[in-house]
Amino acid sequence: MFSLMRYSQWQHCCRRALSMLRNQAYVGGEWRNAGSGETFEVLNPFDGSVVGRVPDMSESDVKLAVDTAQRAFTVGEFSNTTAKERSDLLRGWYNLMVKHAEDLAQIMTMESGKSLAESRGEVKYGNSFVEWFAEEARRVNGEVIQSPVRGREVLLLKQPVGVAALITPWNFPHAMITRKAGAALAVGCTCVVKPSEETPLTALALANLAEQAGFPAGVFNVVTTSPKNSAAVGKLLCEDARVRVMSFTGSTAVGKILYRQCASTIKRLSLELGGNAPFVVFESADIDLAVAGAMASKFRNTGQTCVSANRFFVHENVHTEFVDKFVSKINSDIKMGDGSREGITNGPLIKESQLKMVSDLVNDALTKGAKLHCGGKPLPELGPLFYGPTVLTRVTKGMQIYNKEIFGPVAVINKFSSEEEVLREANNTPVGLAGYFYSKDISQVFRVARKLEVGMVGVNEGLISCTEAAFGGIKESGLGREGSHHGIDDFVDVKYVCIGNVAYQS
Repeated sequence: MFSLMRYSQWQHCCRRALSMLRNQAYVGGEWRNAGSGETFEVLNPFDGSVVGRVPDMSESDVKLAVDTAQRAFTVGEFSNTTAKERSDLLRGWYNLMVKHAEDLAQIMTMESGKSLAESRGEVKYGNSFVEWFAEEARRVNGEVIQSPVRGREVLLLKQPVGVAALITPWNFPHAMITRKAGAALAVGCTCVVKPSEETPLTALALANLAEQAGFPAGVFNVVTTSPKNSAAVGKLLCEDARVRVMSFTGSTAVGKILYRQCASTIKRLSLELGGNAPFVVFESADIDLAVAGAMASKFRNTGQTCVSANRFFVHENVHTEFVDKFVSKINSDIKMGDGSREGITNGPLIKESQLKMVSDLVNDALTKGAKLHCGGKPLPELGPLFYGPTVLTRVTKGMQIYNKEIFGPVAVINKFSSEEEVLREANNTPVGLAGYFYSKDISQVFRVARKLEVGMVGVNEGLISCTEAAFGGIKESGLGREGSHHGIDDFVDVKYVCIGNVAYQS
């Protein structure tokens, strides 16, 4: 009886989620097809089934979206709305996201393959950015500066930059939109969102809720493109002078292309790019705590996160204990399968190319002498894109996997003997997004936190993302920060106003 009730509840949730699905792009307050009439399929990574079809928009379609966003910014005067008005719009959007949280999670699981538990966590996380920026909208204050000259007043005003292009990835299809759009809308920018071709349905569901929240036509636009048109559309958004800020989350390789393309218009640029996070376990660490942090950081979203622990360095005196406990925890806690089923912790990888990359890296390491502790192969009995949670040791620098961002459920664990040695290896990478380490030595905590060449550090903690903190990296991991009160910085211009010849006496 209980299982039948749960099945009935699941069917009800699915029906509600399906009612949120949209098969058209959202431009200028209208649901539109591509001018060509072409569409592309959105597939469920679990079994390859078709979840939906959406418009395959070309450059001309996206140019129309920029046109309407520009009109909404200027003619529609969204840039001149009050902070209170923008705050109220964002609060209404947030309230609708909370109301439809389960629907959004179901849609996300259908198109990304992640477990419902993961999707629900992301929806809560993503919603929090809209709530946060609804509050921050009323705190975007300028400055009154003490003038060095009598009879002069010096002011700094913060004004919206203009149209913002937001290009978002497949691994967090909800939160990466809300983290960017929340900040942009809070200060009075208008948005053109281009979601990943793998996960456009979540973006369209968010547009549906934005429409219900009452955002004026053209303020929030979502355009969908297949891989065939994606590069050309990205180039257009970079080179159109009316787009004044580009915010992109994705690979470092694509980020570099966009960086070059934005140079022609000297566009404001926010880039959150690839990572290669070190995870260091010092001799003094609480090993059980480190294992719990490793599980959370490495296997969240089946390892497909930019802040995922990628290179494990464990002190030689605790290496065996850590590996044994880590493997035991993997075997007991990870349940792979159809993400729509309750109790499943991990779903498939997103696509065939991702599975092949992970498999090739592991096979190369094993061929060259790495030791396999668990996993190490695809799991076709679960579905076409599953790969078993894997732990490797005895990995050497001659193996491709040694210093590469894996983006899959594979942990590479190396030994070290000194703090100096591990810092040298941890920092020996051109990227620097996140890093983690475990230690009970308070002096070491402050020393290592300062010396790790990353933008974010987790100390005795494997999950570090939150709305209130500034998210971003250094080196080739990107430019700018998202979330926190710093999240608005890329979407405002600071205007200096000097008022001279002020008479203080009549």
